[in-house]
Amino acid sequence: MKHLFSALFLSAASILPLSAQQTQKPVLHGRNWVAITGKPLAATAGAMTFQKKGNAVDAACAMLAATCTMWDTLSWGGETQVLIYNPKTKKVIAINAMGVAPTGATVDFFKNKGYNFPPEYGALAATTPGTPGGLIYMLINYGTLSLEQVLAPAMEMAAGYPIEAQAANSMERGKDLIKQWPYSKKVFLTHQGEKREAPEAGEIFVQKDLLATLTKMVEAEKTALKQGKNRKQALMAAYDRFYKGDIAKEFVRGCREQGGLITMEDLARWKPLEEEALTVNYKGVDVYKLQQWTQGPAMLQALNILENFDLKGMGYNSPKYIHTLYQAMNLSFADRDFYYGDPATNPKGPIKGLLSKEYAKQRAQLIQFDKNNPDIGPGNPYPFEGKVNPYLNLLKKRGYELDTNKRNFAPKHDLGQLNNSPEEVYHERLWAGTTSIEAADKEGWVVSVTPSGGWLPACIAGETGIGMSQRMQSFVLDSTLNPFNVLAPGKRPRVTLSPSLALKDGKPFLSSAVQGGDTQDQNLLQFFLNVTEFGMNVQQASEAANINTNQLWLSLGGTKTEDRKPKPGQILLNSNTTATAREELKRMGYTLSFSDRTSGPINAIYFDWKHGSFWGGSSNHGEDYGIAW
Repeated sequence: MKHLFSALFLSAASILPLSAQQTQKPVLHGRNWVAITGKPLAATAGAMTFQKKGNAVDAACAMLAATCTMWDTLSWGGETQVLIYNPKTKKVIAINAMGVAPTGATVDFFKNKGYNFPPEYGALAATTPGTPGGLIYMLINYGTLSLEQVLAPAMEMAAGYPIEAQAANSMERGKDLIKQWPYSKKVFLTHQGEKREAPEAGEIFVQKDLLATLTKMVEAEKTALKQGKNRKQALMAAYDRFYKGDIAKEFVRGCREQGGLITMEDLARWKPLEEEALTVNYKGVDVYKLQQWTQGPAMLQALNILENFDLKGMGYNSPKYIHTLYQAMNLSFADRDFYYGDPATNPKGPIKGLLSKEYAKQRAQLIQFDKNNPDIGPGNPYPFEGKVNPYLNLLKKRGYELDTNKRNFAPKHDLGQLNNSPEEVYHERLWAGTTSIEAADKEGWVVSVTPSGGWLPACIAGETGIGMSQRMQSFVLDSTLNPFNVLAPGKRPRVTLSPSLALKDGKPFLSSAVQGGDTQDQNLLQFFLNVTEFGMNVQQASEAANINTNQLWLSLGGTKTEDRKPKPGQILLNSNTTATAREELKRMGYTLSFSDRTSGPINAIYFDWKHGSFWGGSSNHGEDYGIAW
């Protein structure tokens, strides 16, 4: 019945002008602040923080802490990536709180174990935790409240909160893996030996070990303040207790007991980085993304390519528009798959050439308007920054068989232990993916976050209550796949996580983020175009039908090369796509899949400077929720 209603709704909506279409959720209007994230309780944590007179950075940190505590497909041991607009400097700040590969995590180590990629689950999948350090860094430099104030909602939840069905059912589905890890079993399987071993929806879920860990961090801050230390020093005391003190010792002990590689030195050496955000201008709008240790620049590349075409004239989701989008994304992701990696290591990659408008024009000329090109590969951006490509021979060696068999669009970490149909699996990914956080306030602070890592089924490190990241799987072990993203100790993997900010006339215009592995920048690209090209408001754009390409290398899931190979021509379309459009796309060589909802669970804020207010958009896919005032 739900699917029938959605289909009828979409059919009726399709005859209305795009700017007049009814949405399933209302726009969030606010004058003072907006807080949006993947869970209602976590959005409430953001609202509570605003009510304490915190700014948008404080509120974003409170929502981050709450979603980690709720296991919203992430944990405290995961990673955080952030874009912040600072109204004082009128600049966009990029914060890199991605963990690194630990000591001993080498190509040979994993190849000797029979892997083509590092494993998906368990302690060997873990990078060093980044989220606690990233949260504290944000508070020190851009927040106003204490750690105690910001963590208060999360700590109350760790003491016991009514768990929602989504997380509880993920625990139940993943219990076979969870039982392999003693500390995870103790936390997640509250009814061991019964038919259902995980908590029930609405049950008060208690995390004593996590509460103890968070309490220790707050105690370190309070002790430092009593000793006369200033706010920054007190926050750093909490940071040091996590990365160098007793919390670190137990984390490392629990990790290594379960076969992991992280050492005390790994934790002590790691630190969050503040970076310059990458940006391109699309028809007068400056779009910002994190650097090429994320997939974010792929959206910027796609915008540069699409700027060469009259998208509005093609018509929203017409066959020509869909085809042009698909080809532009394939060109961008082919470059992502080969050239993106941690710029803090050598080699750094040709990002200047990749984001060149001239390079985009060259790539745009490869689009064939009568058919899909299944042979799109990486381009050569080096001449566009005045250099010679040192990897031309490697590109020639990079041949691979492109498997045309069906592959799910969902990254495996979002699927749990499902054995459902592709459509059911895709819906589950939309309902159970990495979360997103959006916050803005009347002082002008804007925060966009896509945190992740430590998702269910998670391996908890000892008695810390903290699930370890699984992000090591995003490294490659073969330089022919990507010479910039080859595993090495101390290196950050190239991740899918990718918040967005956009400025117009030097002022905030759009802030957005979405869950969903390799689909993130596909959906954020289309959300942005929905607003800028087709005049949708922020809620309409977050719900509108998008497409997804599977003609790319998967970043997550599977330890064999065949698990990750591109599927040329595979396209996900909305179920409401007309028969005429379906036939036209089939004629062009596409293999079609369908789903009732294809926008991705986007959360976003639009800045209405005419009226001095915020418009919040919160996904209609599941539990994403926002509050504004």
